[in-house]
Amino acid sequence: MRWRLGCFFLLAAVTTGVNARDNEEWVQLFNGRNLDGWIPKVRGHETGVNFGNTFRVANGVMQVGYEAYDGPYDARFGHIFYERPFAYYILIVEYRFVGPQAKGGPEWALRNSGIMMHSPAPETMGRNQDFPISIEVQLLGGDGERERTTMNLCTPGTNVVINGKLETRHCIKSRSKTYHGEQWVRAEVMVLGSSVIRHIAEGEVVLEYEMPQIGGGAVDGHDPAFKRDGELLESGYISLQSESHPIEFRKVELLNLAGCMDPDASNYKSYYVKSEPDTCRY
Repeated sequence: MRWRLGCFFLLAAVTTGVNARDNEEWVQLFNGRNLDGWIPKVRGHETGVNFGNTFRVANGVMQVGYEAYDGPYDARFGHIFYERPFAYYILIVEYRFVGPQAKGGPEWALRNSGIMMHSPAPETMGRNQDFPISIEVQLLGGDGERERTTMNLCTPGTNVVINGKLETRHCIKSRSKTYHGEQWVRAEVMVLGSSVIRHIAEGEVVLEYEMPQIGGGAVDGHDPAFKRDGELLESGYISLQSESHPIEFRKVELLNLAGCMDPDASNYKSYYVKSEPDTCRY
């Protein structure tokens, strides 16, 4: 399909540094100063309550930490959502794991976080819901010894299709290298609605799948009305995780790939792959 070919070349330009930007309008989801535009949700608390100051900004980075928790971590999984949904886009996140894991954090959550995509609005999450129904780009850091790929796929309440087959495993490893220590890692994701999703670690495509859809398990405390198994996920909200290991994010930016595709319009962009005629300005 033509739009898929176009997006392939766009991805190549973005990930190889080729200057083919056509005045690309990157949106800084994180402004480096505060959490304006972001909505926290921590398990056991209402949407909008930033329990224990889990999410905060210091020295120009978004920090996730647990110093103010009253006792052990106690499965208080958290997410911070950007305030509006997206469907077709390229997302760039630069992250690093820092310090020790919070006391009482599960063993599997050591140096573990994630980028959640295509989820319902944050206010739909139940008070005790653990994870949003979403597609997760799992971020893992090396422990100094073992190999641990990053930008894996996890699927809380969802499934995907890989090589023409419905994939129901909860987590699938990428082909990335391991990143030990506290180094910054650049994660990119290309999302084309309910079609193709690609994970790119430090410029290398490490995982690809398609047809993200509701289904499967690995999510608790949700409203069943929002788990319509088999429904394709065309769009949704983006969130960043708190899973008991401190992590920092210094960049969260997005290039919207949906917009006006009429060359006669003043806001036409050649890199758009999804037409939204109502947005055209003349």
